[in-house]
Amino acid sequence: MPINRRFREMTQLESAKNGDITDAMRAVAEDEGLDPSRVRDAVAAGSVVIPKNAHHDFRPRGIGKGLRTKVNANIGYSSHHRVLEEEVEKLDVSVKAGADSVMDLSTGEGLDEMRLDLLKQCPVMFGTVPIYQVISEKHPGEFGAEDIFEVIERQARQGVDFVTVHCGVTKESLDKLFNQGRVCGIVSRGGSILAAWICRTGDENPLYRDYDRLLDIAIEHDVTLSLGDGLRPGAIHDASDRAQFQELMILGELAQRARDRGVQVMIEGPGHVPLDQIEANVKMEKEICGGAPFYVLGPLTTDVAPGYDHITSAIGGAIAASSGADFLCYVTRAEHLRLPTIEDVREGVITARIAAHSADIVKGVKGASDWDKRMSAARKSLDWEKMYSLAIDPERAREMRASSEDYESAVCTMCGPLCAIDMDNLMRKRMKTGV
Repeated sequence: MPINRRFREMTQLESAKNGDITDAMRAVAEDEGLDPSRVRDAVAAGSVVIPKNAHHDFRPRGIGKGLRTKVNANIGYSSHHRVLEEEVEKLDVSVKAGADSVMDLSTGEGLDEMRLDLLKQCPVMFGTVPIYQVISEKHPGEFGAEDIFEVIERQARQGVDFVTVHCGVTKESLDKLFNQGRVCGIVSRGGSILAAWICRTGDENPLYRDYDRLLDIAIEHDVTLSLGDGLRPGAIHDASDRAQFQELMILGELAQRARDRGVQVMIEGPGHVPLDQIEANVKMEKEICGGAPFYVLGPLTTDVAPGYDHITSAIGGAIAASSGADFLCYVTRAEHLRLPTIEDVREGVITARIAAHSADIVKGVKGASDWDKRMSAARKSLDWEKMYSLAIDPERAREMRASSEDYESAVCTMCGPLCAIDMDNLMRKRMKTGV
């Protein structure tokens, strides 16, 4: 489609295809230690996205192939627990813990006011799931296509950088689901809302049927589309079934249509997947969706760990990212149980960052392995201050050491005078000096 710059600026993707290097691309290149032309070429190819709404002022970050694996934190209140101050604090805690983006998943009343307040204070990418606001403002049996697109456009004008849209929940994919015999059926909140709407009205999903209208909104404000996995498996026994892959096939086609229009796009991935299926799921997404960045929830590798799902998610996330996934949505220990607390959020971000960094070492991301080498050197020299500064969570590392009897000594309470590093250092010193 011809670009008319009299009415709007080019999107990041349009600029990249035009051979231009934008300020956002330069910022991403600087942060990643890459040549700006490499970032531009990856954006043009669709393997990297830079979610940066024209109305949101912050230092942009890139997601995709060759870049550091990014981490998202979900925040937001519900109609059963609504405390705005908590969500503001969760945003702050998420950013301080190292989250690269935050998604507002709020439902209930006053969503516009809260979102605008969060956006003003948000120094990272900001995402939403617009259907949540639609269902909060309209009775489930009353909303229609106009309501969906009105909310998406409203959020885009407010400055939302990326939106999760469940375009692949269609009559065709639902037919596969209902004949599948799943254990858990649909576990996506957005997916279930749209599936119920389709079943009630008999009409096609407006986000699929009127996809070009969605692209028009995204182009105007340079909003990145995160094509949601509304039929993702919510039980490991439902992983890799026909419904999941039917939706993925649809998303692959829609991803190409978005890129052809100059709209950046990423793909959301499965929730509960056994260890031996994760790599295949990632490779299939990359193949079907033309190398689009893969945004995964978890994956959670077992269903039996409520209260510890930040760990099951990190296990799956590390495997997914090392296999090529680009963006990890954190899961907190509150998953499946309740709305996460502020401490749940902080711990969830750190846990997801551990998984992401572990994968970056395997993927050869620039600087990832060097970080670990510096930590190893600090441990070898028993330089505790240096170790704290290099820790992924310096506050927790210092706090735990401070609680021990050996806080002021060179060694720790695990080995005390039998510290292997201390003895090795002494042995090497004697070998070198002969004393």
